[in-house]
Amino acid sequence: MHDKILIVDFGSQVTQLIARRVREEKVYCEIVPFQKAEEAFLRMRPKGVILSGGPASVLDKEAPSAPQAIFSAGIPVLGICYGEQIMAQQLGGKVEGGHHREFGRAEVEITEDSALFEGVWTKGEKYPVWMSHGDRVTKLPDGFRALGKAANSPIAIIGDETRKFYAMQFHPEVVHTPHGAALLRNFVRRISGASGDWTMRAFRDEAIEKIRAQVNANGGKGKVICGLSGGVDSAVAAVLIHEAIGEQLTCVFVDHGLLRLAEAQKVVSLFRDSYNIPLVHVDASETFLKALDGVDDPERKRKIIGGLFIDVFEAEAKKIGGAQFLAQGTLYPDVIESVSFTGGPSVTIKSHHNVGGLPERMNMTLVEPLRELFKDEVRALGRELGLPEAFVGRHPFPGPGLAIRIPGPVTPDKVKILQFADEIYIEEIRRAGLYDDIWQAFAVLLPVKTVGVMGDSRTYDYVVGLRAVTSTDGMTADFYPFDMAFIGTVATRIINEVKGVNRVVYDVTSKPPGTIEWE
Repeated sequence: MHDKILIVDFGSQVTQLIARRVREEKVYCEIVPFQKAEEAFLRMRPKGVILSGGPASVLDKEAPSAPQAIFSAGIPVLGICYGEQIMAQQLGGKVEGGHHREFGRAEVEITEDSALFEGVWTKGEKYPVWMSHGDRVTKLPDGFRALGKAANSPIAIIGDETRKFYAMQFHPEVVHTPHGAALLRNFVRRISGASGDWTMRAFRDEAIEKIRAQVNANGGKGKVICGLSGGVDSAVAAVLIHEAIGEQLTCVFVDHGLLRLAEAQKVVSLFRDSYNIPLVHVDASETFLKALDGVDDPERKRKIIGGLFIDVFEAEAKKIGGAQFLAQGTLYPDVIESVSFTGGPSVTIKSHHNVGGLPERMNMTLVEPLRELFKDEVRALGRELGLPEAFVGRHPFPGPGLAIRIPGPVTPDKVKILQFADEIYIEEIRRAGLYDDIWQAFAVLLPVKTVGVMGDSRTYDYVVGLRAVTSTDGMTADFYPFDMAFIGTVATRIINEVKGVNRVVYDVTSKPPGTIEWE
């Protein structure tokens, strides 16, 4: 068995970045909401525990807390932001509010040597960090020393070297804290002693065993249907499940009429020809487009599409003889943005069509083997499974498809315009050798028309927005800095070749404050 790190989630929007940093060290970790932390702690028997940040105040009457068992187990514990404050309070220290709030960049000065800083930070030096807090620790628990200070946090880093308890007011997991990943590495590898032997090969083997155990419980041979969307996630999930249970799996590829140009043919060819996986191809485009007619609210679009997917799967499950399981390529970011891990403190950003369970009438159980993985980890798993690089390396594509890249009502004509514009954009990106440098690139058909001139004639046509971002996990992103000559080339081609478009713009919004997709 692999060494594990438990991350107790108190609702921070960046808790998942802690998991990313831990996994970069090839150490397995799980994020568990604080309400279920004690149960997970006993189950996992981790080498160390990390307490996340969160939006609550430890001074609130019903403030979330960490299980006392974690502090009594004799293993290392690291508290981050709220995690620092709750650790200090539960161990006998004092936390106060009403002081200077601190959000954004700051500097910490290291005042003591510590195992946490070994090879990273030096006593007496100052280093940039990223703060996000209102409360602060004002009295240390017994056994702790102050290890660092900041202008508005006199006790910014604390530690009990004997018990291997450490905590910090800032967020080491974000890129805005330049040495944060190294600090987390020290805690995970040196202080907790976790061995870095968790690999995609290991995940693959363990996932296969879990799938078999779930599907073939009680000696049965359950049937599984897996929904293919045309994206990497569902494809990797399907190939992984097929390795585990073979012919017990049937893939259902629903063409909802909102796919990229020629997407359906590519997916069908890959699965039927390359993998010989049983595949049902359902052309439901007319059904989906009719249901979306006149709908302009993005949440309603997602819910309509999600509901219709379920209806199609339900019908196909009956046709193949009553499948007991529905497989989906749900990832961590899908779950993060859809559901508050803590049942309250964190904030839902948007719903995802493949998150939130199934209608009771289906009487089917979800199989979600990728639910704990980030996108780059799914790609690594896809390579481990032997999927073609051209498929594994594809940019993310949302389950609701082009419906959420057409703000406002969706029509067949709009879909056709966007498909061709998007195809030209991606073609030019590949031609320029930039595709693998970009996390995600796509075109958006804006819900406005503008006046233009073509061949001495007045036009009144749509505007296409171009989006391209760099990222590692989809949780944060920056726009890609194209040369403007490239943007000009793409714009000229789209306007000349796609009927109905007379203007092209480029989106230079980062995430946050924007999301990567427009809806």
